[in-house]
Amino acid sequence: MKILSLAKCCAIFALLATGCRFAGYAQEPHSGPWVYQDGLTKENLRGIVNVGGGIVWASGAHGIVRRTEDAGYMWQSCSMPAGAEDLDFRGIQAWDENNAVVMSSGPGDQSRIYRTTDGCQTWKVVFTNPDKDGFWDAMAFWDKQHGEIIGDPVTRPQLEGGVVTASYPDSPGNYPQDKRAPLLEKKTETRFAVFVTSDGGATWKEDQGAFFQSDPHRSGAFAASNSSLVRREQSGWFGIGGLDGSFIYRGVDATDVMSFDGLFWEKKPVPISGGTESAGVFSVSFADGQHGIAVGGDYKKPSATAGTAAWTADGGMTWTAAVRPPHGYRSSVAWDAAAKAWIAVGTNGSDISYDDGRTWVRLDDGNWNALSLPWVVGPDGRVARLGNLPRRK
Repeated sequence: MKILSLAKCCAIFALLATGCRFAGYAQEPHSGPWVYQDGLTKENLRGIVNVGGGIVWASGAHGIVRRTEDAGYMWQSCSMPAGAEDLDFRGIQAWDENNAVVMSSGPGDQSRIYRTTDGCQTWKVVFTNPDKDGFWDAMAFWDKQHGEIIGDPVTRPQLEGGVVTASYPDSPGNYPQDKRAPLLEKKTETRFAVFVTSDGGATWKEDQGAFFQSDPHRSGAFAASNSSLVRREQSGWFGIGGLDGSFIYRGVDATDVMSFDGLFWEKKPVPISGGTESAGVFSVSFADGQHGIAVGGDYKKPSATAGTAAWTADGGMTWTAAVRPPHGYRSSVAWDAAAKAWIAVGTNGSDISYDDGRTWVRLDDGNWNALSLPWVVGPDGRVARLGNLPRRK
């Protein structure tokens, strides 16, 4: 009689206990270097965060949240947040197996933040978009306490000055008309909405001093993968697109700015396809404070290769188009420190660059939405882990 190892016994027990849900994955089906997992859902997965130590959280359509504590050997179903049945969870941030926040993206109050502190057994809605015409695009944290949400342009009071009107208020006393104080009328402007937290996502407030002026009819951001915003403690980058073209706001540390995040943001052009409502920068990632990649294109033209990637070596001051770009529109990009390579994914596959974004090589032709290496997620509940990469040529 053959004696089974303890590990094999545990594996068999797990399969029996879950109705052999991994049976279809016995041969480790893959797409290129991506090895499929069983994410326990057929919903469209849009958010992924690798916490480390085998802990990974994923999120998606119709209030779906999943997590694993053993590097994907077994994915667990989380309870659904109350009222989230029709919400699209585009972004998720976690710090361990118990604490996480998830962001839904949608018009008005369909953009929300839910928080769990007990491993997703229960959720609490901690913030709802106050702008009825708003739409949240990305959420990023630069430490365990401090985070930021950026949403599409909305109407706000003008930040710089006002205008003197022809009317004058009544003044007390018998002052002559020409001595009365002029009325200072505050103008409005449209700019990207910004909200911040300093307590790990438990509470949020509007950053009314963030200089993100933009025309909502001509510019916007994309919530495709929750990676259009990158934040560090003293810097940040935010990619946009639309009719006016593709740009990245570059945030640098400053002491004389009004914003809560302490950054002065300046707008830089990026050679990524733009000029339509469906085109622009979809994802930004930095390996360090200087070297970064922007990817995107036109999501309605997933196979178009022109203008799908650009690189910077000066912290985002200037951007240069890839000489040989990815083989289609890309919604997410990330730096693989172990491989010393950049990986980008989109609806028609993934690509890799070993030369800091100058040239890209095809990895697969799958359908993917978001990255948190070595993990990737996509439509129909697709979850995969990066396996062996092709040799560097």
